[in-house]
Amino acid sequence: MSERMDGRADSNGRVYQASGDQHIVEHHHHNEVGSVAWEGIESVRQPTGGRAPVVLRDRTELMERLQSAVAPEAGNQVYVLHGMGGCGKTAVARTLFQYATTDGNRVGLWVNAADRTSLRSGMLAVAADMGATEGELIAARNGLRAPADLVWDRLDSSARPWLLVLDNADDPEILQDGGWLRASPRGTILVTTRRAAARWWPHAELHHVGVLPREAAAQVLCDLAPESGTMEEAAEIADRLGRLPLALTLAGGFLSHQVIDPWTMTRYGHHLGGHGHVDFIDQGAIALAREDARHLITRTWQLSLDALAGRGVQESTALLRLLACYGADPLPITLLNTSQINAVVPQARAEVALRGLLDQSLTAVVDVGVRCLQTHAVLLASVAASTPCEQVTELTGTAGLLLAAHVPAIPQRGPQDPRMSLLAPHAIALLRNSTEASVVAEVLDVAVRLTCALHRTGDYLSAWELASAAAAGAEPELGREHRLVLSAHSRTGRALFRLGRFEASEAVLRRVLADRERLFGPEDPDTLDSYFGINPPLQELGRGAEGIALLRRAMDGRERVLGREHPLTLQAQAHLLECLPIAELVLEVDRAEMPLPQECALHLGPEHAITLGARLSYAVALFRLGRFDAAVVDARLVAEDYQHRHGPDYALTLSAQHLSARARAALGDMDSAVELMMVVAHRREQSLGAEHPYTVQSYELLEEFRAQAAARLTD
Repeated sequence: MSERMDGRADSNGRVYQASGDQHIVEHHHHNEVGSVAWEGIESVRQPTGGRAPVVLRDRTELMERLQSAVAPEAGNQVYVLHGMGGCGKTAVARTLFQYATTDGNRVGLWVNAADRTSLRSGMLAVAADMGATEGELIAARNGLRAPADLVWDRLDSSARPWLLVLDNADDPEILQDGGWLRASPRGTILVTTRRAAARWWPHAELHHVGVLPREAAAQVLCDLAPESGTMEEAAEIADRLGRLPLALTLAGGFLSHQVIDPWTMTRYGHHLGGHGHVDFIDQGAIALAREDARHLITRTWQLSLDALAGRGVQESTALLRLLACYGADPLPITLLNTSQINAVVPQARAEVALRGLLDQSLTAVVDVGVRCLQTHAVLLASVAASTPCEQVTELTGTAGLLLAAHVPAIPQRGPQDPRMSLLAPHAIALLRNSTEASVVAEVLDVAVRLTCALHRTGDYLSAWELASAAAAGAEPELGREHRLVLSAHSRTGRALFRLGRFEASEAVLRRVLADRERLFGPEDPDTLDSYFGINPPLQELGRGAEGIALLRRAMDGRERVLGREHPLTLQAQAHLLECLPIAELVLEVDRAEMPLPQECALHLGPEHAITLGARLSYAVALFRLGRFDAAVVDARLVAEDYQHRHGPDYALTLSAQHLSARARAALGDMDSAVELMMVVAHRREQSLGAEHPYTVQSYELLEEFRAQAAARLTD
């Protein structure tokens, strides 16, 4: 045969060519067990992704904007819904699709844009639906005509306006490469994606879709499982689930499908506290014709990480696992800018890894006065649950080192540092997520230092919460007699004192003192610290003699162990001035070779915190001795210095002003005493609360001063 023969095979067919006769027998078996069936596009006229919500809760402003986009004559615009996986982007798109095809009288077109194949098949199906001929479609499939041009020619020439939804467009490169995303005067395009960066969506209008408000989240649960509990119970479950729509849907699905043994929301909530609670949430997944990872908490975010790895950013997975060691509260970004991160992510690649997470909406930058990252709690729990066990120790250890690098080794007094407050919940989360005793000890050491830093800046409530939670979190792993566990309990007692809970403070500090004496001996620095720390609550509880005896033990022990000129020795000596009996105080003040503040300034410097504290204690001593003129001067000066260094609301600023007001009243200057005590009482109420003993005392003295001033006017 001299003529040329051409042939084309379709699907699994074959082409045979021969110069003579051949007899060929083939057996074709289709759809056998284990074979992969061909899957075409079932429909572009119905949504094929996600689940339709019973009622779309919240999203009111967003839906109003989107509904205006499908109003008569509206078109030529692309709208992009972006947010983390599971936040309800597809639910919003389905709701708009329903509205556009009914009330909006539009043609609705839905394409799964999750990958290149699905997008191409779906868009060509749209072209066919809009009137493309078989020949045009064959030409587009075979590369004889640009497929995107064919689709948009048909969309542009549509007789009816339309809404085109491109769902799950998490790889915007494929939209750009093929020219698939365009605007048309005949319709509106809505895209759902996890990719948040504006550079992927030029000329589009972007809308972030986040978690639901508390009331709306509770209502979602009640919509899905109305017989399972009250709105308040639903709100508590919603909070536990981070108000994430996917998690709410799974929880509601689980509750509504229990037939033999129906569950209540309270019972469901009890199962959310264990380590396997993420897998438990996924039990609410409704059986699907084919498994869809987007519908599972344990797998939905892996899609984003896989996409990043496919683009060569494998470090994003490691960085997210590192973030999963912390909590869901805002985390200062500067935490990641240190060489300690190299054990998990090369510092030079940390920026790229973080940008990948941000681009996939796996975390977000928030500004709470400090630039922070914030990651959803359920996402963090899911990532932590899927982290290989052999990586946990290195990850938590690195997370501890990053925290340690941002907490001062020796915290100083000063104004509140918002970064320290932001780190507190992450120290607790890291303790909870650490399983190796050595890592727990390292993290607890950081938590104790952080508690001290919070205390010394006047954030006593945060200090108490952190110290008590840290002790409780570390005790199961380290034991109640571990030195650092006792230190955490000691910080708890100190903070309780500042919060005005004197009896509770004394009880905690008493237990710590007994344990330290028994375990470490009376000369151990920690035991000496307990002698010192228990004195203030004992003084407030009317057990002054006992407090003085323990304070003397602290001072004498510190002098023997640390030296006479050590800051802690001088600190104990200064506190004695505030509580010694008058007869002893006279001798202590008048027989000293030099006033204690001068001695502190000589050895420590005039700007040292112990020196400033000694000046306040010395002014208290002068007042107690009836030397009011000197007390007024010293109290005023030290109050000014405290205010200059730490601010007007700092506890010791107010203590110095309180002393100054009392000294002025003792000298008969009632007007200035009343004026100053008004300031102190008001500021203490604002910072400590109206019920705090120091606030109550200030208002009582204020009324007393006012009465004395009024009496003088009458006289």
